[in-house]
Amino acid sequence: MAGASTSVVLAALFANGAIAVLKFFGFLLTGSPSMLSETYHSISDTGNQVFLLFGIRYSGRTPSPSHPFGYGKAQFFYSFLVSVLLFGVAGWESLKHGYEALTHGGHGGGGQPVEFLGIGPFDPIYVNVVVLLGAIAFETYAFKKADEELRRQIAEYGWTGLVDAFRKTSDVTTLTAYTEDAIALGGATLALVGILLSEFTGNEAYDAAAAVLIGLLLMGFAVALAWENKRLILGESLPRTVERDLRDVIDAHESVDHVDAFRTMFIGANQVLVAAEVSFDSDLVTGDLDEDITEIKRKLREADDRVRIVYVEPEI
Repeated sequence: MAGASTSVVLAALFANGAIAVLKFFGFLLTGSPSMLSETYHSISDTGNQVFLLFGIRYSGRTPSPSHPFGYGKAQFFYSFLVSVLLFGVAGWESLKHGYEALTHGGHGGGGQPVEFLGIGPFDPIYVNVVVLLGAIAFETYAFKKADEELRRQIAEYGWTGLVDAFRKTSDVTTLTAYTEDAIALGGATLALVGILLSEFTGNEAYDAAAAVLIGLLLMGFAVALAWENKRLILGESLPRTVERDLRDVIDAHESVDHVDAFRTMFIGANQVLVAAEVSFDSDLVTGDLDEDITEIKRKLREADDRVRIVYVEPEI
């Protein structure tokens, strides 16, 4: 699981780094507000991928006396941090710059041909279109990697679709990369539409409005990501249907009379702690009880590969 998340983040890191450079040069050549917004966006995304990679690495540390259940929740924390940065850096700066251009005027995607480092002249509209089409191509590559991993998890855990996966997944690293890539595709498309409209109508307000919409898009999804990470940081359980299935695994064990209590909690991405109070057959001897508990643990892990730590408290 961690390997899949890492490959998704690395793909996004490569794509966003390349796109940030492209967009920045596009802004230098044209002065487009939406291109500057998109530059903020891609720089923020590139930094965010570094945070996600750090979270993956940190979460793989060996459990210690101070963290007996491991460091798996580090991914939740760093993904939450990414959502804050996505809101505060990319979203707010994009919104602010677009608003200023919209209310006070600014440079649009059109205008006179420009030169850069003695090369040119360039028509700004062609510069912006080429840069944004390149950005869309890079983002499509990164988005495809994240989409493949998320859909693999949907098939494995029986979720009904992307909305269900967004609510239930604990792999927030892949979820964050998927969301960022989707927003990036939407943002690049908005910027392209705004720049083209400004060029064809001569009204620079379209370019500025695109920057405002990009900022609002970023801020909205940042809040949604923060909310999803909050549920996991606070110790969310498995979905009730999954808990019921796992409880049935214990109930079906030959020597079990009844499951008195059953609790689960995510302790990392695709890592679950299970605690159960179980009433066993009163005729069981201690040696048999130990064997039964070991067998129950094995069955639970076989039933769901996210189960990592199991505590069974016997009641005879």
